[in-house]
Order: sequence, then C-alpha cells, then structure tokens
Amino acid sequence: MLRKGCWRLQARLCFLYRSVQVSKSGHRKLVSCIDPSMGLNEEQKEFQKVAFNFAAQEMAPNMAEWDQKELFPVEMMQKAAQLGFGGVYVRTDVGGSGLSRLDTSIIFEALATGCTSTTAYISIHNMCVWMIDTFGNEEQRHKFCPPLCTMTKFASYCLTEPESGSDAASLLTSAKRQGDHYILNGSKAFISGGGESDIYVVMCRTGGPGPKGISCIIVEKGTPGLSFGKKEKKVGWNSQPTRAVIFEDCAVPVANRIGNEGQGFLIAMKGLNGGRINVASCSLGAAHASLVLTRDYLNARKQFGVPLASNQYLQFKLADMATRLVASRLIIRSAAVALQEEREDAVTLCSMAKLFATDECFTICNQALQMHGGYGYLKDYAVQQYVRDSRVHQILEGSNEVMRMLISRNLLQM
Repeated sequence: MLRKGCWRLQARLCFLYRSVQVSKSGHRKLVSCIDPSMGLNEEQKEFQKVAFNFAAQEMAPNMAEWDQKELFPVEMMQKAAQLGFGGVYVRTDVGGSGLSRLDTSIIFEALATGCTSTTAYISIHNMCVWMIDTFGNEEQRHKFCPPLCTMTKFASYCLTEPESGSDAASLLTSAKRQGDHYILNGSKAFISGGGESDIYVVMCRTGGPGPKGISCIIVEKGTPGLSFGKKEKKVGWNSQPTRAVIFEDCAVPVANRIGNEGQGFLIAMKGLNGGRINVASCSLGAAHASLVLTRDYLNARKQFGVPLASNQYLQFKLADMATRLVASRLIIRSAAVALQEEREDAVTLCSMAKLFATDECFTICNQALQMHGGYGYLKDYAVQQYVRDSRVHQILEGSNEVMRMLISRNLLQM
C-alpha cells in the first residue's frame, strides 16, 4: 500500500512540475495564473527549475515513505547540498551559494512541493549556517560552515524551552564560565533534528535576566553532558526527528561562543526573521502542490455524470485558493527583498508574511483535502500530508499570535 501510494503521489505531482515548464512550441503554461516563475529573472528561473526537478525526482517519490516510516533522509539532503541548497544564503568563501533572501524563498517553495517536512528542516539548517556565517569570527566560519554547507554535518536551532516558548527571553538554560569553558545546564524543547544533528546553535543565559543576558554558543554532538529526550510522535513533520536537547554540566569551549556575551538574543531574532520567510515559503510549496493536485482531481472525478470541475461552486473555491496562493507569494517575496535590503520595515514585513502566508496556505491545503472528499483523507493521496506538514508552520518560528503582536506593536508606536 505504501509503495502504491508513493507511485500515485509521483504520478499526480507530475502535473505540478509541468505547470512551470514552457513547451517547446512556446504554448502557454498549464497553470498560468499561479505560475511561481512569474516576475523572476532568467537566473532565478533556472535555479527554480533545478529545485523543482530535484523535488520531482528525489523527494516526491519518497515523501509518503519518509512520513509513514519517520525516516530522516540524509542521503537525499546531501544530494540537495551538491546543488548548493545546504547553505543557500551563506557566503561563498565557506562553501555557501551566496544567494539572496528572495532566491532562497524561490528555492524552498519549489523543494517543498516534493516534501514540505524535509524542506522545512533544510530551511532551519540553512538558518543556523547563516547565523554562524554572519555573526561568527573567521575561525568559526571556516571551521563550522563548510561541512554544514555540504550537509556532511547537520545543524539544529535551540531556543525554545519547556517553560519558555513565545516568551523566549525568559529562557533558563545557563552557561557559567569556568576558565576557557562554559558549563551548560538546562534543556531545550521541540528541537528539529535533535539527536541527529551534529551542531546545536544554543541560546543560553550567561548573564542576568532578560534578553541582554543571553548568549549564543555552539555545542557539538558527542560533547560530554549533552543528551537527548525521546523522539516525539508528531502529527506531521515526520521526516525530521524532534527531541528535547538536554545539558547536564556540559562543558563547551569559550571559543564556541558566537558573537559577544549578551548578543545571543539579537542573533536568535535575526535568524528568525529569515526563518519566518523560509517557513512561509515551505507553506507556499505545500499550497501550490495541493492546488494543482486539486485541479487535476476536479477534472478527473465525475459525479452526476459530469466532472466536478464543471460545478461552479467548486470553480469559485478553486479561484479563491489561487488568489490566496498568489497573494501569499507576493507578500513573502516583498518581505524577502526588504530583509535583503535591511530596510526598517523588514521585521514587520517578515512577521506579516509569516502570519498571512502560513494561515492562507494552510487554508488552501485544508480546502484541497475537502475537495478530494473521502479520498483526501486517505494516505494514498498527498493532500492529507500537505495539510499535516503545513499546520505546524502557524506555530513555530514565532506563533502567528506573536506575529500579530509584533505587527500591532509597530503600528501603535507610530
């Protein structure tokens, strides 16, 4: 059944990849109004095509198996890294691709059509590498970034704790300096890649209470005192493991601190600004795939002697889904450009993009399942996995309630 489901998914997703191809005869594209290549330059269209092809060939055929067997697809991600996807917006001198935030969004949207869960992990990994590349010294950059860019090593972002989620500045994990080491004690919760990753970018308290007492320290797998909790059983995101990360008198060299003491919260938030665009882009990929699969299903499925596509109510629903998708894509790309340009409105736009796109794209995926009827609830059909994998995007990288708080705070300060 699983193998049959994988084959069916791959067959259905072929429509998606054809939707962004131009035929040799120059005819119009199959899904013109939602074409994700609209507005892109030729270089961006080329690496978008590479990402879509990789998603079709390496990810989509295995998406259901990774989900149902909870497999962490290391070999596939290392293949993705060979295309430059392990350090998309990391500088080239340490092995990164040196692309822009907009370029990164384009790539993650395309990859997410093949497997949203795995792409989301790749996006978190990229965020960690960027933090080291941006805030680390030259020795740290050249030590940690090259193996992360090739994905011979993997990275995890460690901010959330059992008692500090949205209130991240109240974190309790401590790092007390003893000579040339920090001694870490505490735990982190809901860590993507926990137990599998090699590098843990940890926010911990080196000073007093509040954000100014937080520092950023790299903890390497195998360090004495570092351990992991049980693998969490999740609704979605099953191709990436989630565990608690635990520190018990864990001694880490002071040389592993990124930036200055007290700079950790700033580094964490800078990382999350891009992370919010990244995860919103993953939602875009899930929604785009779901919409194309639904269009295909409506054309093929007949009820009362006619295709479902002839039903005006369903036509209108499809139009609403398309409008939500394109609006989400536009706000994400606008925020990506603002972040790249370091504009004053970048943080707020990233919050808006994450809020709007993850909400609207989940609505698209959920509506796609509804329009598939009972078949949509079967694991043979991909839409249910897009629903499960995209739901958590409204919670992580700052919940959408926190996004509303950030947006309103900006408005009320004016």
